[in-house]
Amino acid sequence: MLLRVSSSQQLEADGDLSLQRQLVMDYVSEHEDWELDEKEYFEGSRSGYKTAVSRRHVLQEALEDARKREYDILAAYKDDRIGRRMWEIGAYVMALKSCQVEIHTVKDGCISPENDDIMGQMMLALRYGNAQKSSADTGMRVRDTARKLVRQGRFMGGNAPYGYELVLSGEISKHGRALHTLRILPEQAEVVRHIYNLSLYQEYGSGKIAKFLNQEERYRAVAPGGVWKSGTVAGILTNPVYAGYMAYGRREHAGGKCRRRDSGSWIRAEVSDGDIRIIDGDLWERTQEKRRRRAGKFRKAQGETGVVGRNEGVLPLIDVSFCGCCGSKLTNGTKYSYWTIQKTGEKRACRIPAYRCQGEKAGIPHRETARFQARWLEEIVFEYMEGYLGHCLGEESLSAAAQRCREREEQSRKVRLWRLRRDLARTERALEAMEGQIPEAVTGNCPLTLEELAAAIRRQRERQGELEAMIWEREAEHGRTALLLEAWREGKREIPTWQQVFRDGDPGTKRVVVDLLVERIDVSGDRVALRFRTGRRGYHPQ
Repeated sequence: MLLRVSSSQQLEADGDLSLQRQLVMDYVSEHEDWELDEKEYFEGSRSGYKTAVSRRHVLQEALEDARKREYDILAAYKDDRIGRRMWEIGAYVMALKSCQVEIHTVKDGCISPENDDIMGQMMLALRYGNAQKSSADTGMRVRDTARKLVRQGRFMGGNAPYGYELVLSGEISKHGRALHTLRILPEQAEVVRHIYNLSLYQEYGSGKIAKFLNQEERYRAVAPGGVWKSGTVAGILTNPVYAGYMAYGRREHAGGKCRRRDSGSWIRAEVSDGDIRIIDGDLWERTQEKRRRRAGKFRKAQGETGVVGRNEGVLPLIDVSFCGCCGSKLTNGTKYSYWTIQKTGEKRACRIPAYRCQGEKAGIPHRETARFQARWLEEIVFEYMEGYLGHCLGEESLSAAAQRCREREEQSRKVRLWRLRRDLARTERALEAMEGQIPEAVTGNCPLTLEELAAAIRRQRERQGELEAMIWEREAEHGRTALLLEAWREGKREIPTWQQVFRDGDPGTKRVVVDLLVERIDVSGDRVALRFRTGRRGYHPQ
């Protein structure tokens, strides 16, 4: 016999699988001259419409056994258990027939025509043509329904994205299944916010973000599967669910492979859901725009400037530095030296960062040196940048910016505390409703069994305890922050200037700032010329 189910729900002991098996066994027992083989061909959670016959290993195994003459009849519940692809399944049925094997189904009897029965083969093609069209129509209805529900902000099922967990929504489907919805996990949500900040403000790519997260024990401890990967980070950075928008059709399957679709073809919710929003919608949009501008193909085609393609390495001026002699771009000319101390055998290494002209490397003659030590060039540029920032922004602007940052942080903290209290209230209401369903579960009138209801109540109580602990922690943090703000207002906390912030920044941060403000740096001999993007005038250092 051949059994196939299309979904995991049909694998349950009292589901479609056991029903198929019993019906086929009853059908075989009606034929006195048939003897049921002990071998059973089974496909679990496999679509007979989307999956080609060549990739269905069970069908290939059955065909190979037929060639060995191990059986005479292949019995199934219905013809669509064989498949739903018109030309492929028809050819497969005839391939079995050529091995003297017929296919019988409980609903339709023998469906294998003779090799010389042209009309029977035409009917076979028509049979599976109708099955294929039925699946296509069902898929179209499912997609249309999904688009409609997603636009309304409904969760369409599947695994919870990183930063969320699945919880019972309290709704029951028309098939009698308990529906789920998403709920934010605060600890993972903080990691999501950090990933977006690294991408937007530090201009890190997904690979570098994954490497950064894996270096920190606290981030690695909450990584999906125990380790961060660039694909995981890219998925987080492109998923609009973190801005509160459900989306449908972000990926498509073609040729047995899955690929991401352009965001313009997604179906998105019309309104952001505050219950699942982790980051602000404007932050999400700006991150998408920055990632698009940083993409190599876009930068090459559009001549995009002012963004960092890859923020890594030890040379923060590498994107905007050019040779003042030939105009070629300066590249990494770092020199590495390795040696071993003879007396001790200790191995040592030395690295001297430098910028080198590509034109000189290609053979273009230069009157002056074409290699510039990074320390010399960066000291000149960074000193000028510090003065430029002080001239353009001043200490008063930094103080105002710091005040705005504190206010935004305080507002965000209040919103998170409000959401936790709201989630606690909802959890308490859900717990009360579940406990009220206990008498119904005892009498069998509840969609959930008593064991399932008890497990759900236990999870809700655990969630209640977690939320109460987080609320207490947030309230304590709010109190500590209030004391720090008061101390700052009294002048007890020193605010650094913009120059100090730039001076103390890491190379990656300095590279981002330079690329935002500087259009070009021309270096020749002992002369360094900077051209700014902003067009500001009036700053002339000594």
